[in-house]
Amino acid sequence: MLLMLAFLLAACATSDGEASGLTGCADVVGVDVAGADGTYRFDVTVASPDTGWDKYADEWQVRSLDGAVFGTRALAHPHVDEQPFTRSLTAVAVPDGITEVEVAARDSVAGYCGATSIVNLPDRS
Repeated sequence: MLLMLAFLLAACATSDGEASGLTGCADVVGVDVAGADGTYRFDVTVASPDTGWDKYADEWQVRSLDGAVFGTRALAHPHVDEQPFTRSLTAVAVPDGITEVEVAARDSVAGYCGATSIVNLPDRS
């Protein structure tokens, strides 16, 4: 029994040690941003291997390149039959001097491990 479990766990890992589809990550696959004067609306598209309430993309964040979080969009339910899906977050305040942000999605099991997107903010002038 232990040998079979070890085999199954090994089969789920890729050659670089990252998890495969059974514990896969939520990926940011698109971002549209609009706004001015330091306040923005983000429309974020996420692709996730949701299986139901046991595993799904449960939030995404807008953050600085050094990790300061400016906004978080909670995702209240799985999107098993809606992939990829897009959700919005408005009134995201970004401090002066920041011209680009990173958008990352979180999986309820695997955490923040998927593809992120670096986005240039619209001109503040």
